[in-house]
Amino acid sequence: MSVTVPATDALPRRLHLRGIAVTVVVTALVVGAVAFSAGRLSMIEDVTPDTVSAEAGFARDMQEHHNQGVELALIVRDRTEDAPVRLLSYDIATTQAKQSGQMSGWLAVWGLPQFSTEPSMTWMTRPSPDGASHGAHTNGSNIAHVAGDPMPGLATGAQIAALTAASGVEAERQFLVLMIAHHQGAIDMAEAVLDRSTNTTVRTFATSVSSSQQSEITLMARMLAERT
Repeated sequence: MSVTVPATDALPRRLHLRGIAVTVVVTALVVGAVAFSAGRLSMIEDVTPDTVSAEAGFARDMQEHHNQGVELALIVRDRTEDAPVRLLSYDIATTQAKQSGQMSGWLAVWGLPQFSTEPSMTWMTRPSPDGASHGAHTNGSNIAHVAGDPMPGLATGAQIAALTAASGVEAERQFLVLMIAHHQGAIDMAEAVLDRSTNTTVRTFATSVSSSQQSEITLMARMLAERT
C-alpha cells in the first residue's frame, strides 16, 4: 500500500526545488555551449576583452545577479497559487537562467576564467574609456560603487529567509518588492557596462536587459499595487 506524503512536508519540497534547480542549471549550460559556438561569429569584429575588463566583470557579476533572480522566482512559484505571479516567476527563472548561460559562454569564447581574483563589482569602480567615472547608477544616484560591496539590488539572506517562510499574498508582495529592486540593480549594472564597453555583443545584451527589465518593473509595480 502506497503512502502519500503531504505536499507541505519539508523533504519532498526540498527534493522538488532541487529537481527544478538542476533543470535550470542544465538549461543554462546548454545555452552557454550554444553561445560558445555562435559567439565566435558574432564577436569576430570586436577586440577580445581581457580578464579585468568591464565586459568580463559584467559577465561574471551579472551571472551571479541573474542566478539569485532565478532563486527568488523558484521560491515564490511554490508559495502561491496566483496564476499571474506564477507565470511571471516562470518567465524570470527561464529567461535569467538562459542569459546566465549565455554570459558564461562569452567568457569561454574570450578564453577567460569564470571567476576573478578581484572583488565583485571592481569593474564598476573603473572609469569609462572617455575618462569619466559614471558610478553604478544605483537607485538613480551617481555615487561610485565600492569594490566588494553587495551588488545593486541583491536580496539579503534575511530577505530570502522571510520570502521562504511566507505564503500566499504575503509571499507575492515580498517577491514583487524584492524583484523590483533586483531588476533595478540589473539595469544599473547594464547602464554601467554600456558606459564602459564598445563590444557589440555586450552592448546589445545590456541594452536588451535594461529595456526588458524596465518593462517588467512597470508590470510588477502594478501587480504590487493590486496587492496592497
